[in-house]
Amino acid sequence: MSEEFEIKNKVAESGLINFDLATLIPKGARKGIDLKDFLFMEMILKEKDFREKVAAINVEEYQDAYVYIYNSADAIVPLWAYFLITARLTDVTKKIVFGNREDLEVILMHNAIQSHDFDEMRGKRVLVKGCSDKEIPENAYIELVEQLKPIVKSLMFGEACSNVPILKN
Repeated sequence: MSEEFEIKNKVAESGLINFDLATLIPKGARKGIDLKDFLFMEMILKEKDFREKVAAINVEEYQDAYVYIYNSADAIVPLWAYFLITARLTDVTKKIVFGNREDLEVILMHNAIQSHDFDEMRGKRVLVKGCSDKEIPENAYIELVEQLKPIVKSLMFGEACSNVPILKN
């Protein structure tokens, strides 16, 4: 007596959309610029010297990169200093921000979420992947919920086998 067993993928049949937030992480190099390297004795901004150092930046090093400008020195830097560096690099970089690497990632994910078309999820059951091998800023999850809440039928977090219900519309 032979019995045939059919293996069914209940998750696939459920109409559930699995969404991995890591797919929105912009690809490209991340590079930091520390203003202390442009200061006299890493403490004082001398305008002439500063302008020369900015002019000497090899812009090709920053081609298509995401750049964050920060100041690790205990020095007061006038705002125009950030203007000069940004003006030097803005034509070759993908994005320039003030802050550390984490600040850059928050801004990049914000922009990615705001510009993403989530229309395919309208009226659907959505499961946001809980585990990722890439670092995702916590704020990205908050912004994702803001975008999805008005359009999805239901939202869950985690994995198909063990998820946490977030909301039902």
